[in-house]
Amino acid sequence: FREQPIFSTRAHVFQIDPNTKKNWVPTSKHAVTVSYFYDNTRNVYRIISLDGSKAIINSTITPNMTFTKTSQKFGQWADSRANTVYGLGFSSEHHLSKFAEKFQEFKEAARLAKEKTQEKTELTSTPSQESAGGDIQSPLTPESINGTDDERVTPEVTQNSEPRAEPTQNALPFTHSSTISKHWEAELATLKGNNAKLTAALLESTANVKQWKQQLAAYQEEAERLHKRVTELECVNSQANAVHMHKTELNQTIQELESTLKKKEEEIEGLKQEINNARELQAQRDSLTQKLQEVEIQNKDLEVQLSDLEQRLEKSQNEQEAFRNNLKTLLEILDGKIFELTELRDNLAKLIECS
Repeated sequence: FREQPIFSTRAHVFQIDPNTKKNWVPTSKHAVTVSYFYDNTRNVYRIISLDGSKAIINSTITPNMTFTKTSQKFGQWADSRANTVYGLGFSSEHHLSKFAEKFQEFKEAARLAKEKTQEKTELTSTPSQESAGGDIQSPLTPESINGTDDERVTPEVTQNSEPRAEPTQNALPFTHSSTISKHWEAELATLKGNNAKLTAALLESTANVKQWKQQLAAYQEEAERLHKRVTELECVNSQANAVHMHKTELNQTIQELESTLKKKEEEIEGLKQEINNARELQAQRDSLTQKLQEVEIQNKDLEVQLSDLEQRLEKSQNEQEAFRNNLKTLLEILDGKIFELTELRDNLAKLIECS
């Protein structure tokens, strides 16, 4: 569990054709998971992708690698150790940008790790270079364990570089000085640490060799099967020129199909976008239809209320008209009464004057 995935995405995986160095060869029939892995014991970042049980990408990120975006959904990088160029086709530009950002981030982390490793190597080798008499140097450095940017130590080389347990041949005669004793103790501790690192690297290299041998055997079996198949096809068709022409036509057809497939994928993406837009429009239409129905129901309710209010208004107007008529009648009666009272007052006033 020393190596854990730290970022994953899905993409179509391609490798450059080793013969032409121009055409892309798909290594997966469909989109697969592509993950960044981090080895905390070796401080190494790797890009790994599996198609079933087959590893189609196993690339260690080094500071001199560069991830290049060749289109809105396609990117590539060269791996000098695997002697190939990997290509990834993503479903969207966002996924491509995210993968490129992570590649740059882990590439910078690999550069910083390499610089720290070089600093540790310089600090480790300093006591050996300053020792009096012999030129005793550490037989192992972190670069020889993990490999530099362009090479990695093979198990055969590791086995031949046996660490020296004690500096006896090139050292000065032993003295009873405490300074020299402390120096040799530090040197011995350094050599023991390097020996432990070398042992771990040897075990790891052995495990890697076994894995590589298994992969090589699988590749050899696949090559033999393909070779037998080619032999059978050559036996069936004795005309090599016709086979070559047919192969060329097939390659052209494959390229045309690949371009057509890319166009179809773009069309599918466009159709998916249109479908999503249509679904959004349908949802908006359903919402508007529902709102329209609610408005119609409210309109009917308002019409009923308006009719009721009109009836009430008409009734109120009729009542007001009747009230006005009654009021006019009362005013006429009141005017008559007032006139009679006025005459009565005048008569009373005349009687008072006469008396």
